[in-house]
Amino acid sequence: EFDYSGSQALKALKEEGIETVLVNPNIATVQTSEGIADKVYFLPVTPDFVERVIEKERPDSIFLSFGGQTALNCGVALYKNKILEKYNVRVLGTPVQAIIDTEDREIFNQKLSEIGVKYIQSEAVTSLKDALRAADKLGYPVIVRAAYALGGLGSGFCDNEDELESLVTKAFNYSPQVLVEKSLKGWKEIEYEVVRDRYDNCITVCNMENFDPLGIHTGESIVVAPSQTLSNSEYYKLRELAIRIIRHIGIVGECNVQYAFDPFSEDYRVIEVNARLSRSSALASKATGYPLAFVAAKLGLGYGLPELKNSVTKETSAFFEPALDYIVCKIPRWDLAKFHGVSREIGSSMKSVGEIMSIGRSFEEAFQKGLRMIQQGMHGFSGNKHLFTNELDKNLSIPTDKRVIYLSQAFEQGYPVDKIYELTKIDRWFLYKLKNIVDTARSIEKCSDKEQLATELFVKAKKAGFSDYQIEKLIYRKPMPKDTVREERIKRGILPVVKQIDTLAAEYPAQTNYLYLTYNGTVNDVKYLGDHRSVIVLGSGAYRIGSSVEFDWCSVNALNTIRKKG
Repeated sequence: EFDYSGSQALKALKEEGIETVLVNPNIATVQTSEGIADKVYFLPVTPDFVERVIEKERPDSIFLSFGGQTALNCGVALYKNKILEKYNVRVLGTPVQAIIDTEDREIFNQKLSEIGVKYIQSEAVTSLKDALRAADKLGYPVIVRAAYALGGLGSGFCDNEDELESLVTKAFNYSPQVLVEKSLKGWKEIEYEVVRDRYDNCITVCNMENFDPLGIHTGESIVVAPSQTLSNSEYYKLRELAIRIIRHIGIVGECNVQYAFDPFSEDYRVIEVNARLSRSSALASKATGYPLAFVAAKLGLGYGLPELKNSVTKETSAFFEPALDYIVCKIPRWDLAKFHGVSREIGSSMKSVGEIMSIGRSFEEAFQKGLRMIQQGMHGFSGNKHLFTNELDKNLSIPTDKRVIYLSQAFEQGYPVDKIYELTKIDRWFLYKLKNIVDTARSIEKCSDKEQLATELFVKAKKAGFSDYQIEKLIYRKPMPKDTVREERIKRGILPVVKQIDTLAAEYPAQTNYLYLTYNGTVNDVKYLGDHRSVIVLGSGAYRIGSSVEFDWCSVNALNTIRKKG
């Protein structure tokens, strides 16, 4: 996600004719390829090395928000050590003080209380003794987090003093400051991506909802965009708060606001604000067709939102909130099986190595497509190899990387939605959608061969994201000749259509190059010219141990070469 944001920022700067110097030791990235930055230093992103680059290159200004937490921490250190002042380097985009305001919990909570926004009760501590005292005052269960840490490093939930002691000791290895907060496990987690320019124009680009309740790091969660279970008043309440926060802190560019939300009382707490592009920004950008990183870089140079064109749609200004007529689902991929003795539990510290995004016109469709995309042997939500457990209740209430499979087993064993909700705290709306998938699968199982499958049920299954192979497995339960169900589907004229991600829900003409296939539609959005001048390039799929950004680099270079050849 940071290769994406950095490359976009460099592209935006190049368009303005500005000379760029990139510091990044990751050789596999696209942003370090030739033609993207004018100069590349393969050096560690640490204050010491970056200072030497500044001394040699004497740049006019610096961007900190495109390299994740690593770049932010480095930038804050350069600012505090007066290095930026010494060489007269301006920070573009969000001011450093605003970054410090969001990263240091005590200042952050102070800032939020100034504008009457609720935050999670927490205490920042620097010793184990203080941590135990803070936990007693707040009351267990509590969550422990290391400040300034990456991907929720050194964080977790504690139900008693012993757990707290072991976790806090571990957290101090990562950070001098540890936060002890009241746990709101079981609330919903909602995120908003907000953009602001220096003239105080603000828009929310995308809001997202975690399928998993609070307590699981957002990078570990299945996420849907736009949110599905918020009422209109809830949606606008959280949107207004996000804009109020970003204005008060003074962020210029892009930022991500995360909320804990109580589904029963409209009560909320702000979990955190990321004054940088994050993993969620990459998702929001692809999900809406709004070029977040590109726009954020331009705003950092001093442009206003109304002056910028949306470089993806080519039609609208960047000062325009996307509206979606489809649903996007992000599913993480774990490779925990490759490590012996590793705990399979997932929580507030991140373990997933990659993720995918699937697009559909219904949650069922996007979700089942996504399960196939992570390439971990699932054909969808039902019709998989059985991974049975005798401790189903335990496996549902303690989340692991296999929880989706256990959810499927629970439905198959006839667990009611309310019971699954009590065990998992996953919103009932999602659970009813999953139940729809299982009910459809049961209907398909009643057919003994493909001729018996009613066309109406066939279409319903395809609209709910069932693959031909999945339907074949449900009907025959044994290996069949290839394409058995596919041929039947084509014979009956059940065909998908190609849809375009349209950020404006077809209110205005727009040109986006993100396409998806769906059975929930009647017309193709794209016309194929048939001029035999198009080439398909296959990417590597979700990152996994042993395959990551280097294949991204390969695909991008291949595409650039093909494009040059017309």
